[in-house]
Amino acid sequence: MRIPNPGYPASKLASLYLRMNDVYLDYNATAPLRPEALRAIGDVLANVHGNPSSTHAFGAAARAALARARKQVADALGVAAETIVFTSGATEANNTVLRQAARGAGRGAHLVTCATEHPSVLEEVRALESEGCRVTILPVERDGRLDAGRFEAALTPETRLASVMWANNETGVIQPIAELAARAAARGVPFHTDAVQALGKLPLALGALPVDCASFSAHKLGGPKGIGALYLRRGARHAPLFRGGSQEAGRRPGTENVPGAAGFGAACQAACAELAQSEARHARLRERLWDGIHAALPDARRNGAREHTLAHTLNVSFAGASGEALVEALDLEGIAVATGAACHAGSTEPSHVLEAMGVPRELGASAIRFSLGPGVDEAAIARVLELLPRVVARVRGARAA
Repeated sequence: MRIPNPGYPASKLASLYLRMNDVYLDYNATAPLRPEALRAIGDVLANVHGNPSSTHAFGAAARAALARARKQVADALGVAAETIVFTSGATEANNTVLRQAARGAGRGAHLVTCATEHPSVLEEVRALESEGCRVTILPVERDGRLDAGRFEAALTPETRLASVMWANNETGVIQPIAELAARAAARGVPFHTDAVQALGKLPLALGALPVDCASFSAHKLGGPKGIGALYLRRGARHAPLFRGGSQEAGRRPGTENVPGAAGFGAACQAACAELAQSEARHARLRERLWDGIHAALPDARRNGAREHTLAHTLNVSFAGASGEALVEALDLEGIAVATGAACHAGSTEPSHVLEAMGVPRELGASAIRFSLGPGVDEAAIARVLELLPRVVARVRGARAA
């Protein structure tokens, strides 16, 4: 693909790639910016110039914008505003929590997590293991869910943290977070969840759960990139990942991203206002997509049990076809899908998530993820179903040649 001149305006860059009938089905990688978020960001950029740490009126205006955004995020989670710490995203939040758990515990501190976690958790716990921590990475069942009994049995008096993703980014599989957190609490073990894919897709009500920490990213629900949040239950232990300032009540130094926070808050408010309606709509469209795929390609395999999967996510293996080749071929037809985590795009390794679910390596390498959002309608699903069988046949034929 031709790389455009970096001096082009963004609108011109977009027009080089996007066509009238293009279909975007990669919301789990990132969601288009919601209009409410765009307005909030624009308002702050145009009118709020101060540093939130400054004591003059301009600083006060920035603090007020930040406070409003913090409350909007907190309301979406069902928690108090002071429990929200703004970060650059969930990768920072995940790393902060894991590092904090290991810090000061000495060699041999124990961490428990799950084999289907995001790389920002798995890679960090492996790094901590190389530094002397003891790590247990639990397997999942074939439906992608973690067995609660196996989880509890892994907790020991030395366990400093248990971390389990709420909803998987590749398959949409939802973990039994309430039960896992309760079992951890009963054993006196702090519990963290990477809830990036759950925010705006599920009713969370974090304040009613024994969850100590949770991580979020704005861009997964239509907020801007580069802003996220860490929820810290009152009384939860915390040490900042960085040093050098007293911002965020001493929990995350560095001048806050006020426009980003404003966009994040607005996106949370908009997503939660339409949650029940959007969940039902996405479930209907997803099942329409799966029924059409299964009718046209009966050997297609669905990865993840329907009853324990996010309403907008569908992961399907097409035996005999390369997932990467399918993504490229569908892109040429104007349909955007993915093979797995966006942060590992271009990797030749099959999905670690599907491998942990017992999906055979060849089927794992033939999987693609469809993730829906507000811009997807019946016409978009019909277009995918019209093109997909021919694309799969073409990719299979090229592989066999």
